[in-house]
Amino acid sequence: MGKIFFDMAMSLDGFIAGTNRSPQNPLGDNGPQIHNWMFKQKAFWEHHGRNGGEEDGEDGKLIHDVFSRSGSYIMGKRMFEEGEPNWPEDLFKASVFVLTHEKREPWVQKGTTTFYFINDGFESALEKAKQAANGKDIRLSGGATTVQQFLNSGHIDEFTLHISPILIGSGVRLFDNVDKNKFDIKIKGTQHSYVTTHVTYEVIKK
Repeated sequence: MGKIFFDMAMSLDGFIAGTNRSPQNPLGDNGPQIHNWMFKQKAFWEHHGRNGGEEDGEDGKLIHDVFSRSGSYIMGKRMFEEGEPNWPEDLFKASVFVLTHEKREPWVQKGTTTFYFINDGFESALEKAKQAANGKDIRLSGGATTVQQFLNSGHIDEFTLHISPILIGSGVRLFDNVDKNKFDIKIKGTQHSYVTTHVTYEVIKK
């Protein structure tokens, strides 16, 4: 079985999204700035089916690597609601399991992306994601509450933070409500560019 991981941008003051989030204001006030490192990369726009970006460097390789290793995805309802009107069709190119109380038929997109809406908890979503991944890794796409659930239940193997030199000031913190007594964290690798620092951590369960 593959690993369960998340890969997330964060501001220097510890926020992964700003305030006033909505589908019309995804990631909240000033939140998109933490992704400036991605917007510069051609790889980001290629995965969105568009031309764009100024660079094709090591930061872009990280973007390619995340998509290529991911056999399925899990995300929370809030993230899905912000992304649904904004993401291009078939962005994920895999099965995506959305944690929600809403009952909804699967959303089958053109290509290989299908969104499944899971009403019976994150453990059920995980089992379905394992089957869909076919031995590849499972990526938690967010948001913070979903990541916290999986950390507290001991399911995360590793994660990467892309720490941008941006101060948001207020918003959503990734590690609120996490039980630090359930695991240790060890640095597995680092990489940096002029716009961000990438740090990969291994999660060691106690």
